[in-house]
Amino acid sequence: MMKKKFELYKRFIKFKVANFSMLDKYILRQIIEVFILGVIIFTSIIFASETFTQLIKQITQFGIPFNIAIMMIVLNLPQVFVMTIPISTLFAAVMTINKLSLNSEITVLRACGIGIARIAKPVFAFAIVMTIVSFLINEFVVPAASQQAKYLAIYSLQRKHVPDGRMNFTLNENGKDGKLKRLFYVQKCEDKTLNNITVLDLSNEDTVQIIQAKFGKTADAGWIFDGGVIYTLSPTEKVLNTTLFESSTINFGLENVDSLVKESASQYNFFKLMKFIKKNRKNPDFVKKLKLEYQIQLYDKLALPVTTFALALVGIPLAVTPPRVRYNRGFLFSVMIIFVYYVIRAFSINLGETEAISPFFAAWLPVISIALIGWILYYKKAYTIS
Repeated sequence: MMKKKFELYKRFIKFKVANFSMLDKYILRQIIEVFILGVIIFTSIIFASETFTQLIKQITQFGIPFNIAIMMIVLNLPQVFVMTIPISTLFAAVMTINKLSLNSEITVLRACGIGIARIAKPVFAFAIVMTIVSFLINEFVVPAASQQAKYLAIYSLQRKHVPDGRMNFTLNENGKDGKLKRLFYVQKCEDKTLNNITVLDLSNEDTVQIIQAKFGKTADAGWIFDGGVIYTLSPTEKVLNTTLFESSTINFGLENVDSLVKESASQYNFFKLMKFIKKNRKNPDFVKKLKLEYQIQLYDKLALPVTTFALALVGIPLAVTPPRVRYNRGFLFSVMIIFVYYVIRAFSINLGETEAISPFFAAWLPVISIALIGWILYYKKAYTIS
């Protein structure tokens, strides 16, 4: 008799485990579908608002070719994904749980003894995986892509003035005040090689330089001229000096690099950024405000991925709809939670930059706040409501 009861008990356990496995797959399948949709939607929104504006600026203000500007935008996508993964995870969790609630599936599962805590397990598992994925992208993919975008910008600016195949053309470089800085004359450009170049250099107010060279080429360091002479003239056109050179470099075309490609924390992973801050701690050029900004971004490299789990924690209890409510309010809750999170984040970072709180709390306060609110709501929904 005891043996028969034991066998029945084993079968019951196996049945429950099999059902739980089916439940996990059923919930995960819906979460993944909505998550992919969320990534597409939110990435498109960010691209249309910020990235598209940046694209137009690169083409019009800096003269970046359209195809290279598109490549630079693509290289910035991993940084956008780090922002959209937490939002999309929240969106997927809320929409999935809310759909189960509206279809009375949660009511049926609870009637079978399967509570909210058990139903939420696959959601939490997915949120943990996305937290790890977000951290890995932010730590390894984003720095590499940001560096590549920087090199691509320098490459583009350096070569945008080289019209291959043209003969007898002039180029001019203006300073920030709009005044003429240098005037170039090139007899012929063939296979990216400049032939018979003359440069009028007006960058120095006290003297004027005329540079003549037989050949030239472009490189990351600037325009390299080979086999030439430099005439230094006074304002009265008197020759002060004549210098022969074998090779000379002029940074023509790189005057916009500082404006287009600024040094940022996204170009470093967590440990390299930590070393960078430590190395420049006593550097006078590493001003106090910039140091605070980098320190906040250092801790944010850890806090931002964890936001994925925190948002899922607060989203689950809000998505469980009472039986009398028969409309889908998941999207509304998603927007509301995202808005609250970014308000807290903006307020927290502002406090950190003004030294009202430490850089650590400036980065982690939004995550801690959302997680605390989420835990209170989740505990009430999962453990105190019958």
